[in-house]
Amino acid sequence: MLGVKSLAQGMSGMTSRSTKLERPDGERGTEILDAAARAFMRQGFAATSIDRVSDEINSTKGAIYYYYRSKSDLFFAVHRRGMELTEAAIRPPYERAGTYREKLHGMAVAHTFLVMDQLPYLRVVAQGLELHLLERTNESERAELAEVAALREANEALYIDVIEAGIKKGEFRKLDARLIAKPVLGALNWTSRWYHPRPDETKKARTAIAQSIADFVVAGVERK
Repeated sequence: MLGVKSLAQGMSGMTSRSTKLERPDGERGTEILDAAARAFMRQGFAATSIDRVSDEINSTKGAIYYYYRSKSDLFFAVHRRGMELTEAAIRPPYERAGTYREKLHGMAVAHTFLVMDQLPYLRVVAQGLELHLLERTNESERAELAEVAALREANEALYIDVIEAGIKKGEFRKLDARLIAKPVLGALNWTSRWYHPRPDETKKARTAIAQSIADFVVAGVERK
């Protein structure tokens, strides 16, 4: 679990620049963020250094600093990509034709597969939620926090929309959709805490996990 105090201390020592750094794109950008996500997942924010990230890709820390001004800046970028991957996974089933039960079930399946496929990012996302408890941040970092918070809220809004529509159609019980979306997302995101891929794990086994979690999510809201 990410230590809020240690993260605040680490971030408070970073200086803010008004100039927006160029962000890497393509394979290089993905390579850096993938490496950072793995490092943050294993060591957490406090124990991870830029040197550790650069070692992951056999590079120099200067190559990382060319794009990211600090460790916290890189952490935000990893968190942002996790949010973007989540949106890309859940939007297709959200937009697909079907009942609202089918939509919610499909979103939950896709979300769970994403956790399993992109475990480092989704575990960092779970860590990153604690950033919103911080007060000792500079203006640049507060802007980053607002950006990732907006992405997180946009993803949550898709779940709220489907649940609200399902309630209106009589597919789901009469619930507070905004409230119930919290434990729905909690169940899905918590997968990143307990899931550990096995070397011999098959696609069938992963599908069974995703289907079971999606069944659990839908059972919590559907009309009996």
